[in-house]
Amino acid sequence: MRIVFAGTPEPAVPSLERLIRSPRHDVVAVITRPDAVAGRGRKVVRSPIGELADSNGIEVLTPERPSEPEFLARLADLAPDCAPVVAYGALLPQKVLDIPAHGWVNLHFSLLPAWRGAAPVQAAIGAGDDMTGASAFRLEAGMDTGPVYGVVTEGIRDTDTAGDLLGRLADSGAVLLESVLDGIEDGAISAVPQSADGVSHAPKVTVEAARIRWDRTAAVVDRHVRSVTPAPGAWTTIGDLRVKVGPVTPTEERLEPGEISVTRSGFLIGTSTVAVRLDRIQPQGKKQMAALDWARGARLDAEVRAQ
Repeated sequence: MRIVFAGTPEPAVPSLERLIRSPRHDVVAVITRPDAVAGRGRKVVRSPIGELADSNGIEVLTPERPSEPEFLARLADLAPDCAPVVAYGALLPQKVLDIPAHGWVNLHFSLLPAWRGAAPVQAAIGAGDDMTGASAFRLEAGMDTGPVYGVVTEGIRDTDTAGDLLGRLADSGAVLLESVLDGIEDGAISAVPQSADGVSHAPKVTVEAARIRWDRTAAVVDRHVRSVTPAPGAWTTIGDLRVKVGPVTPTEERLEPGEISVTRSGFLIGTSTVAVRLDRIQPQGKKQMAALDWARGARLDAEVRAQ
């Protein structure tokens, strides 16, 4: 099939790599978000998907808005049979959805209808789910509401960060997406409407939402921190300092919520149940470091609390 692939961040790369290598499909163009300024040097950089397409000599389309007439005309000229999409990062209007003969097939990192929205992996970890997966479904106007072609499942480990889990789902989801496209081409697969039961939503995680609530249980704090690692990153204030916090480990120690204890065994902060040990910390404008080393150097006052 003639394919136009839409995607932007690193988790979309395994899918595009598989489709480029596939003997059955011809990736004639890639759609990705426009080049953006990033890093301390404020350089304009290509998205991971754009870079991969460039290195393989594939045409790259970077519309500011997918509704632009020039983009619509070029997409129509490309005449794709199908358009797989993985974490593209923009809503596609109906005029765009109507162009491919077999529509748009979205790889979404949850078991739909659970966790529709922008942050399904983060939501699954934060909620304490023990199982998640990826779904390949046909895009329609609603937010992740289209009929599903197929799924793969993935267990959530006790130490998984969002980055860990997303990495595994990106790989297994790429295999699923390729097999779904093969099935569409063969006429051997059809999409099944999503159930009306079990619907949940996973909006984008804001920086403010990533703040740690020390009045919650240690288990909830642990899941919350892992769910927003590496991005946008869990954070708290210690005194008047704002710091990012890496994964934490519940202990058997008891401290008041937000209370801090720095001993030879570790840097502990209290929750509503048991204290958690901080392993890594990153003060604003500095590199990540061992939390205990930072706490010793900071010479924290005994009255300082995490908030």
